[in-house]
Amino acid sequence: MFTGIVEECGTIEQIRRGQLSAILTIRASVVLDGTKVGDSIAVNGICLTVTQMDPHSFSADVMHETLNRSALASLSVGNYVNLERAMPANGRFGGHIVSGHVDGVGRITQVRRDDTAVWYTVQAPAHVMRYIVEKGSVAIDGISLTVAKVSEDRFSISAIPHTVAQTVLQNRRIGDPVNLETDVIGKYVEKLLHPAPVSPGNGGITMEFLSQHGF
Repeated sequence: MFTGIVEECGTIEQIRRGQLSAILTIRASVVLDGTKVGDSIAVNGICLTVTQMDPHSFSADVMHETLNRSALASLSVGNYVNLERAMPANGRFGGHIVSGHVDGVGRITQVRRDDTAVWYTVQAPAHVMRYIVEKGSVAIDGISLTVAKVSEDRFSISAIPHTVAQTVLQNRRIGDPVNLETDVIGKYVEKLLHPAPVSPGNGGITMEFLSQHGF
């Protein structure tokens, strides 16, 4: 479990690519404190397991499924990545519930300044946009952000200078891919309301059902 409050920006030191997977070695400092092999670290919003450590870096395996569903496949040596350790039980919940399981990849379509704020507009696939709501939460590359505007196929966030300076947002440009994770609550609510495809005799909750039961 993560909060979307990025602790530091690490640097991709090495990428060892296999036929379907990869091993990332990331140079870091803050997130190494107290971390041991087997712990979880969110890398650009993706929960990865530490498989090897040295005093200045850690390594993690990236499976085929993760490469297919995220923007990690586009990383190169020297790229910066957002890093966050899993939240301790006695920690502060400064962002929102972030699982580190990315829902899809979006693409930045606009970056503009508004006084001190920086606005980022992200185009996203339909299966991600269905869970994006104005004033709701979204994780972009693992950063907990508030949705400011929503249209049919894209949404916008307004970031404060501190957030931009402390994360890889400062390096994001128009056309760049970003990892997106929507608020987990909406996905669970949808699943509970529609546990199976709607069909006669297997309907989930409908207006007719609610009416029959006094709602």
